[in-house]
Order: sequence, then structure tokens, then C-alpha cells
Amino acid sequence: MRLKGRKIGLAVTGSHCTLENILPQMDNLIKEGAEVQVILSESVLYTDTKFGKAKEWHQKFTQISGKPIITNIVQAEPIGPQKMFDCLVIAPCTGNTIGKLANGITDGAVLMAVKAHLRNTRPVVIAVSTNDGLGNNAKNIGELLNKKNIYFVPFSQDDPINKPNSIVANLNLLVETVLAALEGKQLQPLLDK
Repeated sequence: MRLKGRKIGLAVTGSHCTLENILPQMDNLIKEGAEVQVILSESVLYTDTKFGKAKEWHQKFTQISGKPIITNIVQAEPIGPQKMFDCLVIAPCTGNTIGKLANGITDGAVLMAVKAHLRNTRPVVIAVSTNDGLGNNAKNIGELLNKKNIYFVPFSQDDPINKPNSIVANLNLLVETVLAALEGKQLQPLLDK
């Protein structure tokens, strides 16, 4: 149990096609001994898609974590003053969220959670999932790679032929990335095969 006693915030943003893959990783964090608190973006909280209904996702994340979910800015703000987490994970992290993080925009629960958490100089782990990671969002990813206390789950192109700008994190490396981030290190290699 390598994360025993560690408090992990899990911020979930609207890469709806990736949500199903987050649930087993959340289980892995818990199996490693972490106490996990979920923060849902407004997109996940309110949007029904072909990948599932918003209410069902809310129930699944609540059931696994066993805690009420943080769903708005007011609930997320105390994360900083109360030093609620040892590490905050954004998984999946959309290009929209990456762009806002890189440019200091705080207009939702997840972004407030990150802002509040970073004030304590504690690690934030990003599991990117975006169709424009090697396009419009490449500059924002570059910005975040150079920011203190920001770490990325190793990522790669998920469909180089049909979606050449699309990148996705290797979620199987999430726990290892969190462990490295807690030691102030970026898990390597960053570019996954």
C-alpha cells in the first residue's frame, strides 16, 4: 500500500469517452491506500452523452470514493486553506482545462481545486486527453510542462493516422506518476510508446 495515509483529489473533466477508463484507476489509488476525494467538472456533472448519463457518472464516482463529490467553486475553494490533498490528479484532463490552467483562468470547480491546491506548493498530476494536444493546445501543454509542481502522466498519440493532433495519457501509469510527483519527480519517459 504505497499511498497509505495519502489524500488524493481526483478532478474529472469532460473527456467523456475516457471516463470509463478512470474508474479502475480510481480503484487502484484506493487499493494503494489512498483516500480519494472526487471533484467533477460542470461538463461531467451536467452533460449526458453517448458514453453515459451525467447522473450515472456522479453515482459511480460517489460509490467508489464513498464521499460526497465536490461540484462547484464554493466547495472547491477550501481545498487550499484546509490543505485537503497531498496530490491533486486531473484525469482525464481536457484541452479546454489545459488551456485555462496555462492561462490562469479559474471558472469552475476543477480549476478552483487546482488553484487552491497549488497555493500549498503540492503536486498536480495531469492525465491529458485531448484531440488538439499537438495542435492548438501544444503551446499550453508546453507552458504547463515548465510550471513548478505540475506533472504529467506519460502520454502518446492515440490515433496518429485519423487524429494526428490527438494525445492521451497512459492511465496504467497513473499510480506511478502520483508516486513520483509526491517525491517531486516527473515519471519518465514522458512520451509513452
